[in-house]
Amino acid sequence: MDLQLILALIAGIATIVVIVLATRLDAFIALLLASVVTGIVAGQDLLSIVESITTGFGDTLASIGIVIGLGVGIGKILEVSGAADSLARAFLRAFGKGREPWAMGTVGSLVSIPVFCDSGYVIMNPLARSIARVKRGGYVTLALALGCGMTLTHHMVPPTPGPLAATGILGADIGSVILAGLVFTVILLPVVVVYARWIGPKLEPVLNAAVKHDVYTELAATSASASGTTSAAATVDTDGTTATEGPSASGGVGAGSADVETETSKKPGAFLGFLPLIVPLLLIVANTVGTAIDKDAQGELAGDAYEPSAWVAPLAFLGNPVIALIIGLVLAVYTLLPRLTPRNTVQGWLADGAASAGLILLITGAGGSFGLVLRESGVGDALAEAIASISLPALLVPFLIASLVRLAQGSGTVAMITAASVTAPLIAPLGLDPLVAVMACTAGSMVFSYFNDSYFWVVTRFAGLDGIHAIKGWSGITTAVWLGSLPLLFVLDLVV
Repeated sequence: MDLQLILALIAGIATIVVIVLATRLDAFIALLLASVVTGIVAGQDLLSIVESITTGFGDTLASIGIVIGLGVGIGKILEVSGAADSLARAFLRAFGKGREPWAMGTVGSLVSIPVFCDSGYVIMNPLARSIARVKRGGYVTLALALGCGMTLTHHMVPPTPGPLAATGILGADIGSVILAGLVFTVILLPVVVVYARWIGPKLEPVLNAAVKHDVYTELAATSASASGTTSAAATVDTDGTTATEGPSASGGVGAGSADVETETSKKPGAFLGFLPLIVPLLLIVANTVGTAIDKDAQGELAGDAYEPSAWVAPLAFLGNPVIALIIGLVLAVYTLLPRLTPRNTVQGWLADGAASAGLILLITGAGGSFGLVLRESGVGDALAEAIASISLPALLVPFLIASLVRLAQGSGTVAMITAASVTAPLIAPLGLDPLVAVMACTAGSMVFSYFNDSYFWVVTRFAGLDGIHAIKGWSGITTAVWLGSLPLLFVLDLVV
């Protein structure tokens, strides 16, 4: 591999680490400066570096920005209405006491089969927060279990785009890939839960102050106000003790007329609370499944020439995450909030939710900028070619290519597709079964999610983890499942 490209990758990562850990600047600036440093060291034209930064930022926010904004809006309505609390208690009853991480990991893995991790995490994170509030602790454990449960199926189970494209490129049977991906997920889910339970309590004391306040204070206060159980703002400390502060702020649910107070004393049940979450998810599922069936019928699973058939177009519209979440937000406002809740109050809550998403959006977009600079500078392609030229056991070729491309540019989907494209001509010479090759591409792409992965920033910002603590929590748990997948690949290779 070109020494200059290796130095570019090292310089970019070092820039982020130094700025985040040793300066007053935040991750948003760190990612932008890392993009500049990486492009310069790699020899990229200066103006093209700027273009990559702006294009990467825009492309990333085009796909996830609106989704984050709508998702936090739904989450805010779930919180202030008390519906999130009802949902949390229903999940706790369903899985049993002490099994909350299993609940979040399982829910995450199911949701992420048809839905992009970013969208699914934003939709489901309020549930993790509500469970943590009910439990009076353990939020980091739940947030990590939810996020990594989503990672498993998003990377390994079609019809998500990455494994679907790898299946088409390598010529594997899609049914076999789905079955293998589900088996891998079931076996690796305990790794997720064990790691989350181990690292979560260690990171809980260093939880970001703003997120700690949102999870353990604001949620308790809004829920108490919405349920009419107290006129004071209840606060739940991280040690589980409960205290009260002065009168609740005006403008809350209970701050209106007596009619509003009477109505808000009735929290929505778990069924109503689930509607704004399940309806968007079902719409997205219908779109994903319909598109996959249509692509398979047209022979375009991995092709760029796909044109949706007439019957798929309505599903594609309603199942687009933006449209689906608009529907979810409308449902939340009109089914969860009391009929007499003042318009200004509802708009204030939605504004609060949008404000909380601001920094997340900036950092997520900057992560997209860094990833595009790495791709366009040639670092990802150079790593793939270098690893393919080394003599290795056949299944390790796609596995390591996907791993290195993931490290180089951040996107798991790009890593899978790159590894599949590089491996496709080697299938016959290496004697590698297409199913094993697909699973190696998908498993390898899970490694060490860090600064150049937009999902890293979504999870760590919502989870309240900063700096080295984000690395220990999120990068660590994704690497744990990456390592856990390796023996499964060797077993699969023996079986097939």
